[in-house]
Amino acid sequence: MARTNSEDLLDDDLAAAFLSEDENAAAVPEVTEKVAQELTEEINNEPAAEDEWANDTDDFPGQLAVDVYETADKLVVKARTAGISKSDLDVSIADNILTISGVLSGGEDEQTTRWHIQECYWGEFSRMIALPVQVREDENSVKAELKDGVLTITFEKEKVEAPKKIAIQ
Repeated sequence: MARTNSEDLLDDDLAAAFLSEDENAAAVPEVTEKVAQELTEEINNEPAAEDEWANDTDDFPGQLAVDVYETADKLVVKARTAGISKSDLDVSIADNILTISGVLSGGEDEQTTRWHIQECYWGEFSRMIALPVQVREDENSVKAELKDGVLTITFEKEKVEAPKKIAIQ
């Protein structure tokens, strides 16, 4: 990978931090007006991260915030799902990866002529979580409950044998 002027300046700045004041004056070249202008142009030509995402908002479903914790024999996943009915939720597990997805409807009103504030997310959402411990995935070992706007999924943890010591001969 080729080095750019900005990388050279960074290296010089790092070197300057470890040199004495006298050595500093000789070792670090002055930033000329031309170099400063080139750096400014380079920064201004790169699109802002916000601009990149602003155009693609319809391509990504909303994210669902979750809490994941464990007890001695269970793993629990909780998600705030206020305003979502059971029929609009889909919960599945495969290979120790939990997927929660659904649709939050109700934010659209055909008679709306102008929005003043729109902070609530309406539409599809999805969340995939690699569970931190092995859990039993059979129907009898998993319990999902939607109560007071909170989805709680409880898994029985898989019994894992302690590692066995292998004698070296």
